[in-house]
Amino acid sequence: MTANKDFSGSSADVYNYYGTKPGEDIQTREAKKEPTPRAQKERQMYFDSKSSASVEFPYWYTRRWKQLEGEVAIIRRAEALKSGFEHLTPAILPGELLAMRKANYLRGSYPMPWLSEGFFLAKEDELYKEAQKSGKVSADEVTTMGQGGGNVTKSVGNVISIAGKFGLRKEEMPILINTAKEWFNKSVDDVGHKYEQLVPGYNTKEEIMRAVICMFDSGYTLPQGREVMNYYYPLQFGIEGIKNICKEKQDQSAGYPDMDRLYFYKAVFTMLEGLQTWILNYAKEARFMASLENSKDQKEEYLDIVERLEWLSKNKPRTFHDALQLVWIFHVAVLNEDAISGLSPGRLGQVLYPFWKQDMENGHLTKERTIELLECMRMKFTELDCFASMGVVGGVLSGNTFNNLCIGGLDKDGYSAANELEMLIIESAMSCDTPQPTLSLLFDEKLPEEFLLKGIECTKIGTGYPAWISNRVAMDFLLNNFKKEGMQLEEARAWAIGGCLETSPGSWMPLELNGEIYFIPGGSAPATSVGVHFISLPKILEAVLFDGLDKRTGRRVYPAHGSKLESYEEIWTIFKKYFSLTVEVLTLTNNIQHDIWGKVSPSIINSMLKPDCLEVGKDISHKGCRYNRTFNVEICGGVNLVNSLSSIKKNVFDENKISLQELKAAIESNFGYLSALETGSYSLIEQVKKKNYMDWLKIHKLCLDAPKYGNDDKYVDNIFKEWQIWFSKMCENYLSIYNEPLYSCQISVSTHAPMGAVTLATPDGRLCGTTFADGSVSAYPGTDKNGPYALFNSATCYNHALSQNSQLNMKIHPSVVRGREGSRKFLEMIKAYLRSGAFHAQFNIVDSRMLKDAQKNPDKYRGLMVRVAGFTQYWVELGKQIQDEVIARTEYEQIG
Repeated sequence: MTANKDFSGSSADVYNYYGTKPGEDIQTREAKKEPTPRAQKERQMYFDSKSSASVEFPYWYTRRWKQLEGEVAIIRRAEALKSGFEHLTPAILPGELLAMRKANYLRGSYPMPWLSEGFFLAKEDELYKEAQKSGKVSADEVTTMGQGGGNVTKSVGNVISIAGKFGLRKEEMPILINTAKEWFNKSVDDVGHKYEQLVPGYNTKEEIMRAVICMFDSGYTLPQGREVMNYYYPLQFGIEGIKNICKEKQDQSAGYPDMDRLYFYKAVFTMLEGLQTWILNYAKEARFMASLENSKDQKEEYLDIVERLEWLSKNKPRTFHDALQLVWIFHVAVLNEDAISGLSPGRLGQVLYPFWKQDMENGHLTKERTIELLECMRMKFTELDCFASMGVVGGVLSGNTFNNLCIGGLDKDGYSAANELEMLIIESAMSCDTPQPTLSLLFDEKLPEEFLLKGIECTKIGTGYPAWISNRVAMDFLLNNFKKEGMQLEEARAWAIGGCLETSPGSWMPLELNGEIYFIPGGSAPATSVGVHFISLPKILEAVLFDGLDKRTGRRVYPAHGSKLESYEEIWTIFKKYFSLTVEVLTLTNNIQHDIWGKVSPSIINSMLKPDCLEVGKDISHKGCRYNRTFNVEICGGVNLVNSLSSIKKNVFDENKISLQELKAAIESNFGYLSALETGSYSLIEQVKKKNYMDWLKIHKLCLDAPKYGNDDKYVDNIFKEWQIWFSKMCENYLSIYNEPLYSCQISVSTHAPMGAVTLATPDGRLCGTTFADGSVSAYPGTDKNGPYALFNSATCYNHALSQNSQLNMKIHPSVVRGREGSRKFLEMIKAYLRSGAFHAQFNIVDSRMLKDAQKNPDKYRGLMVRVAGFTQYWVELGKQIQDEVIARTEYEQIG
């Protein structure tokens, strides 16, 4: 890594203090491969498309729901879903090998007013504008959306921009408003809000949301997702086969105790009828397209879609192409059930391997055709959009949907699970390098070196994937977290990543094909990242320093502690008190929201797929899944918290160089700089000094010079370790709606941008409004001055298996990993880190100056991708807050 320059008074700006020395020319990444012509054509259509909203599904869903007033809730829900699916307009594009999509637009999605309708009503009707005053919209106000790519950031002509991302035709807006009004006081949001106000301390919860100390409520915002799909039942039995299971179970349940089982099986049966109609409507559309087609080849492709969809509407798959199509159908079906991010296909290459192996052995499939199919699959996943508020879509998701495809790991018997199809999955991710699905390589010492080097090859071209994840650490977490629910070593091996980085339990399911049994992995738990969503640690520290106040708004968030803060221990104690209060009130209100979700909008499709819901006759919200300890506490800004505590401890109490009052005054004065809101720059690069800058120079230098995490410095690393151990332990003091203890989760996604935007300068020298450090064990940009192995030592000063995850992002200059020697050196560095007890690492292989040029000239970089925090996204679709943070990350120019 290039050494940082010394801070040299008023002539040096913050970037010179925390930055890297650029070389002569912008270094490009290693040469990329090209997609097949078919995938290239579809990718160009994607680039030319905009995120578009449709009201088709919500209209028909709501209409049917209204007709069934008084019906059993889960039956009513199933009938509404059935109507929605049956009325979706099919759209098939020339050249597509996989049919079906969420809506009739290429990048289509739709609002779900049964979850939350207030946003649409507040935009239209004065009667509902009071809803905008609640704390839950605060995150929207401080979030920036990417201004390029497919985001519809402004209303133009006949298209209305919603949430800064989605375009809706003007003529559809009245339909949306009228549909939304049907859910006033009936949606999960409204009903949940009614009852969460009964929680003692609810007013504190509202102030926490207003201060953006918490990013969003999960009960109605994203009630499902951050989990792994299970495709076993459709692959093994087909849709008619599952219906037969439901009919048999229904007959066994009717009139017997626990009558909810009867209603569950009836609901699944009803929903499957809707899916069958949906599939057959696409088959009809393909037949119609064939009737209009002059090209013989294209006509045959349409007719092939007709035959495949008609078969799969009833039967289990016969071929690899069939299996891939059926997997996609059910993936989209679950996404259409709820607002979902992070619905991961899991270890798809191992799930589909039996079909691929059969077709390859029979001569019905080639590697070239496999690549083409996998590229088409990548495009389908990339086209997915999640309709949510700006605070969620921009501030959390950055427009991404987190469909994580895992490769590697171990099989049921403890041997390497890597296979040849997974090698082709990596190859297709290189040739058709799109954000979705992202890849995660489950590293284990038993994986072949050839397989690992293939992963390195993919990472080097700048895809940002695969992420490298320790199979051993994940299994240790699972065995500890789910032991009371019967998790054993064999089943722990079936795990995968749900969402961007959530460790999710799985199960081995016996797939029979041609008389042979294959045990395939799949998810066996509901959403593994619901609960308390993203607590801003630096913002809580700010409240500690200012007696419970949010200095940005002047509002009181926490009860005044009244302490003079005369010792470091006192500050640390009050921080823990405020943090615990935050977790407590958010857990209680979140439990109510999720209880209402299970009553108003229970999962039917996803429940049917997950072991053991279909066996026991219970949906996800009634603990039908095999594993149910899945609620967590997510945090943001942990490294800034630790660096700030280090600065306070050293400068104020250990060495008495400044008083706490002097530090607070410097913080309120932003160390003599303009705020990020004023400059429009969200990292420490290019910040602008005020005239009184010199008044605060000494204090700012002391804060910047204080020991920083990431340098193998025990002074600050011991603070980091203490925080990690306390945090993971304290989560167990709180119970989810399933009466299971919570666990810690440490990912930032994109929340470090909007949460940084509302936070004053911090005692570590960070400036007001600038973005926090990303991830959980990533160094704050530019502060890791002793090279990657010093960063690794800091990151592994605690046991990573205590938490659901940890997250390390690194930026490496392309010249460092170039060629065969660079690949091996890169791989050895990753192995060293994971062997030391780390959970995760991911990389941007990029020259920062390319990113700066892309920021100035986005049209030249439409296909440029970067790794953000657990996911990859097109550069032009990221908000400036995140762009600035990625540019500012330390760029390593050597790793040996």
